[in-house]
Amino acid sequence: MSVMMIFLAVIAAIILWWMAQHRLTSKPWLEVGPAPEAFRERQLSIEPARIGLGVFLAVVGSLFSLFISAYLMRVETPDLWSTPIPRLLWVNTTVLIVSSAAMQWAKTEAQRGRSEAVRTALLAALATAILFLTGQILAWRQLTQAGYVLAGNPANSFFYVITGMHGLHIVGGIVALGRTMTKAWSVPVSNRVRLRVDLCALYWHFMLFVWVVLFALFAGWANDFVDICRQLIS
Repeated sequence: MSVMMIFLAVIAAIILWWMAQHRLTSKPWLEVGPAPEAFRERQLSIEPARIGLGVFLAVVGSLFSLFISAYLMRVETPDLWSTPIPRLLWVNTTVLIVSSAAMQWAKTEAQRGRSEAVRTALLAALATAILFLTGQILAWRQLTQAGYVLAGNPANSFFYVITGMHGLHIVGGIVALGRTMTKAWSVPVSNRVRLRVDLCALYWHFMLFVWVVLFALFAGWANDFVDICRQLIS
């Protein structure tokens, strides 16, 4: 339970920081003076999309926090032994970091209005995301060939279910990224394209954060962190 609360607190802090960065906590009825046309359009068209993504990420964060809490409660039972971490997961983690960096690059170039650079960055993000998913499948095959099947041990089940759920969210991100790329290739960089790229970048960074937490969990590092937190709380 303490792990879930810690993870939810981190998610809440990220969401509050993001809301403050995008003026979602501002009070427009207290502002004085006529609002520019561009600002009115931003309030009508951009903010609902950002709010929707923020709510979705909060739900996703809560889902993974429940998985993590259940895993840590189950890992203390004597009939559960940890699943070995394939070395390929280190490579997959690096690939996902590169993919997130490519999305940040696309966001930066979109803000500068450089269409060609945006398309190149989006292609790099898409290629590395697909490479990450491919690496995850190969890691699963390595484990199954070594005898760590889904029904062999509760730890195996947790590993496949949680990493599979994360992979499904990456697939959803790829679908959204594909739509963004279609828009970026059809028209020059516009406010709508910038919004799509910005939201994709935020989603990519969030999924990277979730994966780093999961990787630390399965590698055993999270247990030491939780013990330290419990000692501080107590």
